[in-house]
Amino acid sequence: MKKIVVSMFLLLFFVLGIEAQNIVKGVVTDGDSDKPLQNVLVSVKNTKVSQITDLNGAFLLKNLSNGSYILEVKLSGYETQNFPIELSGKIIDLGTILLYHDISEDQDLSLITITDDELNDDASAADNISGLLQATQDIFLRTAAFEFSSSFFRIKGLDSGNGKVLINGIEMNKLSDGRAQWSNWGGLNDVLRNQEFSNGLAPSNFTFGGVLGSTNINTRASEQRAGTRISYSSSNRSYVHRVMATHSTGILDGGWALTFSGSRRAGLEGFNDGTSYNAYSLFASVDKKINDKHSLVLTSIFTPNRRGKSSPNTQEVFDLKGIQYNDYWGYIDGRKVNSRIKEVEEPILMLNHYWNWSDNTTLQTNVAYQFGKIGNSRLDFNGGANPSPTYYQYLPSFQLRNNDLAAAYQSQQNFVNDGQLNWNRIYDANLTNKAAGLDNAYVLYEDRNDDKQLTINSILNSELNSNITLNAKLEYKRLRSNAFAEVIDLLGGTGYLDINPFADNTNTIDKRQNNLLDPNRVVGKGDKFRYNYKLNSDVVGAFLQTQFKYNKVDFYTAFNISKTSHQREGLYKNGRFENNSLGNSDKLNFTNYGVKGGLTYKITGRHLIDANIGYLTNAPTIRNSFSNVRENNNTVENLKSEKIFTTDVSYIVRSPIITSRLTAYYTEIQDATEISFFFADGIGGDNTAFVQEVLSGIDKKHIGLEIGLEAQVTPTIKLKGAASIGQYTYNNNPDLYLTSDVANVGGFDADFRSKDYTALLKNYKVASGPQNAYSVGFEYRDPDYWWVGATTNFFTNTYVDVAPLNRSANFYEDVDGLPFADYDPVLAKELLQQEKFDDYMVVNLIGGKSWKIGDKFISVFATVNNLFNKEYKSGGFEQGRNANFRQLRNDKALDTPVFGNRYWYGRGTTYFLNVNLRF
Repeated sequence: MKKIVVSMFLLLFFVLGIEAQNIVKGVVTDGDSDKPLQNVLVSVKNTKVSQITDLNGAFLLKNLSNGSYILEVKLSGYETQNFPIELSGKIIDLGTILLYHDISEDQDLSLITITDDELNDDASAADNISGLLQATQDIFLRTAAFEFSSSFFRIKGLDSGNGKVLINGIEMNKLSDGRAQWSNWGGLNDVLRNQEFSNGLAPSNFTFGGVLGSTNINTRASEQRAGTRISYSSSNRSYVHRVMATHSTGILDGGWALTFSGSRRAGLEGFNDGTSYNAYSLFASVDKKINDKHSLVLTSIFTPNRRGKSSPNTQEVFDLKGIQYNDYWGYIDGRKVNSRIKEVEEPILMLNHYWNWSDNTTLQTNVAYQFGKIGNSRLDFNGGANPSPTYYQYLPSFQLRNNDLAAAYQSQQNFVNDGQLNWNRIYDANLTNKAAGLDNAYVLYEDRNDDKQLTINSILNSELNSNITLNAKLEYKRLRSNAFAEVIDLLGGTGYLDINPFADNTNTIDKRQNNLLDPNRVVGKGDKFRYNYKLNSDVVGAFLQTQFKYNKVDFYTAFNISKTSHQREGLYKNGRFENNSLGNSDKLNFTNYGVKGGLTYKITGRHLIDANIGYLTNAPTIRNSFSNVRENNNTVENLKSEKIFTTDVSYIVRSPIITSRLTAYYTEIQDATEISFFFADGIGGDNTAFVQEVLSGIDKKHIGLEIGLEAQVTPTIKLKGAASIGQYTYNNNPDLYLTSDVANVGGFDADFRSKDYTALLKNYKVASGPQNAYSVGFEYRDPDYWWVGATTNFFTNTYVDVAPLNRSANFYEDVDGLPFADYDPVLAKELLQQEKFDDYMVVNLIGGKSWKIGDKFISVFATVNNLFNKEYKSGGFEQGRNANFRQLRNDKALDTPVFGNRYWYGRGTTYFLNVNLRF
């Protein structure tokens, strides 16, 4: 009996030992390029066994019992492969598994193509959310990019500058405002497809990143798919037509690879009236593999573009003219001509060296140089009446305020029947002055920024062992910028007098002069005037990160440190600031750092918990470092680095049917600075001035939930949903003071500075688009490669941007510093109630079809956004004109306020159509 029992135990151990030897391994590569594919899901159907391929495309599956199985190999954009396997106690090596691109993959082009349109709006800091997120497969983030972005939605309520955008390892965020200028590579969708996205604080191999994560766009010619792609698009959003062509050679004999791409986008106007669009895009990449260790890549990008802007308007204007109305344009010889054109010409040159130091270590060294100009045109009128058709004195509300009903009716009729910029009147005024020997009343000019930025960095990535990876970077950035105003059209006149007509000229020094070194200068086309200065900025930084990967837990830690300096050099001696405008300002120096860490705990292969925490400081941008950078060297008082604490926890499910993520997050921002410019009535009691409002020491709190869910309910039908539930508020009462360039009014001292105020902003909502957004939809993908989808999107809790000055003591203090005799705190509270916009719902449709004809692929897709033409306010701000209690009370008592809030409306029904040929 003992022998039998021992024999049974030995047999059991033998069987278990055989079972433990069941191993399935292999390497997954791209069937066209033979390059290994990372993040491929390899799973055994009807079991819980699965794995993601590593950097080398390798996978290794263990813990399988004997039997027959189906192995599924799946990656978005590729055809899914299924392999029958028979396990009987042996190691099965499947060798190299080739995945071929799914011909329906062009369905995903809808996202990157539509964002090319959405990324060009100046109206909100949310403008590059779409581009930042287009690389991710996360259902919530894709919904935010595709469905929410047109409503000025911001991820976690944060400015897009909190997300870092890199091209070939070079950070592209501007030093001036911290945001990426997406138009610098717009229209090059075909070569931007290879992207690595890190969500939030998640680790990136290229950068420490920001609170919103990072995207590295890889444009190497050797990693572009070989072949040619030609496409045509039509839309009624911003541009009307787009033609694009791209050719990649793949890797040629001798180790060379070439990619060329070009496009043209054009339209007389988009959804908003008079918003012309004219853009070219050119791209070239030359990739040379010197040997197995070294490669060099030269990349050039040039995307000159011009587009007409659209105006924010009061509700009075929208009620009279509709949501497509734009007051910036008027007719010249029957053509719509926009006075406010944004023109961007900033070529980018990059040289990248890739060094495969060893099998486990790479060193990438990059040099990039970007130069060119950004210009924003507008009218100036130091000798004429305000030409804007929405100037308050031309609207019915102004006449009604004066109880002149006849004039109000006439104003209404004039505005409804015309209401556009009157170019003929402008030309007539200048021609009349010219005939009388006088200078121009009007001139068209542009505010210019000519930047030259050099970036040099080296990025080290090393796999120390099978579990630990080290990432490090050293970087230097150097910006040299020249900002000035330049005359671009004299509009029929002979010359324009370079003065500020509102300034004081009764003293010994003529304060009207914009440049005392050349007083009473008359400027012509191509001349600089108004202001002229340089900005110099240097940043030196280092980044170190370690990533640990184990069976049950992955975790990482990262640290970065940087030193930033800003300095202004005035080239004009301004008459209002004769002692503090010419020459160099004080040099501003900031030392900043960031630390972050996180872990992913794998409950099972399909259920994960992910947690991250970080604390980082950011130097103030150049834009927020000088209180009136165009006219003087004054820096913001008590200027500090912005401090951010952020943390998030996520529960993630990844199963063959359900994919979902639930995230709770908390972010606190401290010591932020904001500078605003506006014309105000009621400064220091009853004074009027054009002011710079400096708000410093701002604290904000962002807390909320992100939810994303998709269910593959059948092989062809997918249900999806997403929700963002947030609360974004000011978390303190920041400091406020005003500066001005007009000292002959009360409320300012001899240095053009107001007294100190405290803005009572705590618990007001941050204007960050909809704070709550929801989306539900479905997608049907037919085996014959046609597909259709629809989503319904709901948006709530959108707030107007409040005027901080109205929440300070200036609001209720009279000229003697005491409260107004008629001040009513109850009424004041009602007047200062933050406007909340109406909730709204938008329905979007998308669909397409793909064909394979021989070795050619053809695809068509189309989208319709806002199917039912819903009108909704997507953003807005309080005008600062009514700066005290009496002014605001009297204005809001009117049926139609003269200085009501200004709004942006979302687009009505729009479409996008794309036809694509690939061979």
